[in-house]
Amino acid sequence: MVDFSGFEHIVRSEESLNAFTGLRFGGICEYFAEPTSQAELTDLVKTCSAQEVPIRVLGGGSNLIVCSDVVPGMVIHLSAAAFCSIEVDGNKLKAGGGAALVQLVSTAAREGLEGLEQLAGIPGTVGGAVRTNAGTNSGDIGQRTTGVTVLTRGGDLEIRGRDELRFSYRKSSLNDLVVLEAEFVLEQADADEITRKMQTLWIVNKGQQPQGRERSLCMFQDHGGIKASSLIEQAGLKGFKQGGVTISDSHANYMIVDEGATCADAMAILTHVQAEVDSLLGVSIQKQIEVW
Repeated sequence: MVDFSGFEHIVRSEESLNAFTGLRFGGICEYFAEPTSQAELTDLVKTCSAQEVPIRVLGGGSNLIVCSDVVPGMVIHLSAAAFCSIEVDGNKLKAGGGAALVQLVSTAAREGLEGLEQLAGIPGTVGGAVRTNAGTNSGDIGQRTTGVTVLTRGGDLEIRGRDELRFSYRKSSLNDLVVLEAEFVLEQADADEITRKMQTLWIVNKGQQPQGRERSLCMFQDHGGIKASSLIEQAGLKGFKQGGVTISDSHANYMIVDEGATCADAMAILTHVQAEVDSLLGVSIQKQIEVW
């Protein structure tokens, strides 16, 4: 029997994860917690570690599919203000791992700091963006990241400087439990000009996504400089449907989820696309979503 004495005010059992994912379907988790402070988070992680309770950290859920009926262990959601702050110091920005990426981008623009506007329109949290090196054709977040504070799976706080960080296409060297804070160094520029540039890039980025469809998800990473959407389109898969999930007609790298869709439908789409692209084009494309 797992003992969460002292955490009764933040730990809940059998919490549904539907509302925390972009596709709005999934099972429940064995335990769920929303810590209110860094100290509370650290103590909870140490308690879980001591009792060998597996931990998953839930960010914005924009690239997450929950397929398990019951996700074992503890799911931690960093939604409290303590994890969502954004601070400006000259040409530096510090942001909590739970802060929304859109808030970081808009804060930088408002403060006349250039270098993050290419991320306009990308959903998710700062922590998730840094861990996966989120970005567009115009650049990624790793190019501006100069340091992070992480929490290890054992509950220890550690700082990673720029020389310890490695970023590549939609990947980073960060494999710790969670990114608590990230620091970015930007350039001073005219705030109005940055805002105009950000708005233009937002329109471009949003134009590459299915419009008017709340429940959609980008499926695969680009491959060797070739867009995944182009590969999927070449394989003749635009409009392919499985149950309540359809590959978008406007952007082939997005799945559209209708009412009544299941995780099994989504996984069948992913498996079919990978198999067809491999068979017809000889290319092995990799998912850019996380599956629980």
